[in-house]
Amino acid sequence: MEDIKNIVAKNISKIRLQHHLTQMELAKKLNYSDKAVSKWERGESLPDISVLLEIADLFRISLDDLVRPEGVGKSKLPKYNRSVLICIIEASVWFLSVIAFVVTGLVLKKLTFQWMYFLFTLPVVLVLRLIFNSLWLNPRHNYWIISALMWSILISVQISLWYFHIFVPVIYLLGIAGQILIILTAFLKK
Repeated sequence: MEDIKNIVAKNISKIRLQHHLTQMELAKKLNYSDKAVSKWERGESLPDISVLLEIADLFRISLDDLVRPEGVGKSKLPKYNRSVLICIIEASVWFLSVIAFVVTGLVLKKLTFQWMYFLFTLPVVLVLRLIFNSLWLNPRHNYWIISALMWSILISVQISLWYFHIFVPVIYLLGIAGQILIILTAFLKK
């Protein structure tokens, strides 16, 4: 079995490069010297467990990802398959909306609200996208997804209210305030 120092060295180096950080930048984030980071990455020394936990938290990975020979981000499901699986799940939600639209259209012929199924399918799909993006893909894109989710919910509510002849354009003020919060949160650093 490969030496634990070498495994950790490879994984720290790999995750640092994936996040486009220099050794100096990583050292600064961890309050260590760049020489210490260099020694870790060369396998000359091993960071304390508390530092490994700090590195794992910083890069939003598990401690397991740092100490296992498989390396960082090695999921049993390859990245391509994860993306395909996400698309299949999202398409399934749209398909369920079509089924609900057709069935209620056939059974309840006099009602005309069935088109709203599609209106609220988009926020559901975006919630699923947010969950799977956080788990499998790039969590840095979550801000975009949260933004799209917020606006799709507001638009869906507004259009639904129009159906009942209720006009509330003020609802978009919530969107503006929410968007400002999302932008400010995106600039927060750990």
